Amino acid sequence: MKVWIDQDLCTGDGLCEEISPAVFTLLDDGLAYVKEGDKVFNDPAGAEGLANIPDGELEGVIESAEECPGECIFIEVE
Repeated sequence: MKVWIDQDLCTGDGLCEEISPAVFTLLDDGLAYVKEGDKVFNDPAGAEGLANIPDGELEGVIESAEECPGECIFIEVE
């Protein structure tokens, strides 16, 4: 499974990073992005920035998507 964030909808609240810091990060622009290890998917971001969800992180990613005030987190099933 993969996850991506629509930065146009992101409120920069940071809940996703609090819930699942292994998958989400906030950058200097105040928006959230997905990451795989040290690689941050910010170029390109949005739907082109699909990151694999690591083992054991799916529950946190789902919770992040449910709690996100901007409803900007999208989970893709391969």
